[in-house]
Amino acid sequence: MIRQARKEMGLTQGQLAQKSGTTKHYISRLENNRTGIELATLKRIIEGGLEKHRRISIL
Repeated sequence: MIRQARKEMGLTQGQLAQKSGTTKHYISRLENNRTGIELATLKRIIEGGLEKHRRISIL
């Protein structure tokens, strides 16, 4: 999801990292399913980095 949205926006991993307050290394690890993610960080990446809004619900 993150990789596809990033590419659709024409952003590099570094640009997304800078916009969302994280690192390029972390974005790479997320995109390659090599690390987990906290909800707060996911929100920062989606809203701050990708400039989108998502509703997240846990059932």
